[in-house]
Amino acid sequence: MNEQKLSMIQFQTHIRLLQHLPRMHYLEVPQEVVQQLGTLKIRLHCTVNQKLKFQCGLMALGEGKAYISISKKRMQEAGIKLDDTVAVMLQKDNSTYGTEVPAEMEELLQQDEEGNRRFQRLKPGMQRYMLHHVAGVKSVQLRVDRAVTLIENLKKLPEGKENFRAMLGLPPR
Repeated sequence: MNEQKLSMIQFQTHIRLLQHLPRMHYLEVPQEVVQQLGTLKIRLHCTVNQKLKFQCGLMALGEGKAYISISKKRMQEAGIKLDDTVAVMLQKDNSTYGTEVPAEMEELLQQDEEGNRRFQRLKPGMQRYMLHHVAGVKSVQLRVDRAVTLIENLKKLPEGKENFRAMLGLPPR
């Protein structure tokens, strides 16, 4: 992929609702933009109306198009709603995990060699899930507790058999 081409891509699009998940809002990424990116397997920084910036990935929408999901909270922050036309700017995300690493998780991974080894062997989506879960609370102590719980549960699981429920300490369904 040509890095020069991906320095920044700008386009206008609309806020839509997914048919199969009626409460999931998304930004439609036109076929031309997907072709410019060259792949759906890419992590990006998305800026909406020059007000809201977040890390994201692309999901196939069909007919060569893709979408970026956008939460109601983010829509409120940007002052946008369903069917609005928005200006989108995409830039390649060169971070290690495609999301920010909470300080509590970073510290734990530095201290726990086996936990770090197991974390590094996970698929990128699972790594992001764990990082989002830890970052999802405001309290430092809760972030520490979540990080420790996830890593301790991860180390108990057979390699290659990791799943979110088990990492959360929940029984199998």
